[in-house]
Amino acid sequence: MKSPAGAKRGPKPKPDTRNNLLQVGLQMIHAEGYAATGIQSIVDGADVPKASFYNHFPSKEAFGIEVVDAYFDRNEGKLRDFFCNSNVEPLARLEAYFDDRIAAFRANGFARGCLLGNFSAEVADHSVLMREHLVEHFEAWSSFFEKCIAEAQKQGVISDKLPAALLGRFVLNSWEGALLRMRAEKSDVALVEFKEAVFDGLFA
Repeated sequence: MKSPAGAKRGPKPKPDTRNNLLQVGLQMIHAEGYAATGIQSIVDGADVPKASFYNHFPSKEAFGIEVVDAYFDRNEGKLRDFFCNSNVEPLARLEAYFDDRIAAFRANGFARGCLLGNFSAEVADHSVLMREHLVEHFEAWSSFFEKCIAEAQKQGVISDKLPAALLGRFVLNSWEGALLRMRAEKSDVALVEFKEAVFDGLFA
């Protein structure tokens, strides 16, 4: 029996190959860095031929952008879990989020840090497209903080001398800096000091 006209011979691509490549690449890049992670190592880790990579991604840059998006998408659920719970006071939500993150970094031996921060340090100067996606995700992330802070200001819990948007960005920027110190020192000191400065100082 002949194949239908135009049909491709051979095995059909697995429907989960694309997601598998992204998940393997995300883990490798988070552990080793973008430049140090080659396409060959990604396809080897995903146990697919190299041609499969280019069936789904036109370049390593395009793949990197999707890794960044996948990383934020994966973490956005955690952000919503913490910040959309109206049964918890706003600053308690914010503090619980950072407590959760600090516990996770302790359990991981203070390695890897934030993938968005890692990409920013490594590739933002070299890829306009990656930079645009990083900016978008940082803005979305800080907006969770902003809304929480604005709610606390409305309740009179903290001062409204500075706008919530500025404070949200400042908290995120400070957190990213603390993560860099954490990785260098292999210690939670910078993270604990971040919390103390924010909750016992800025929002006291």
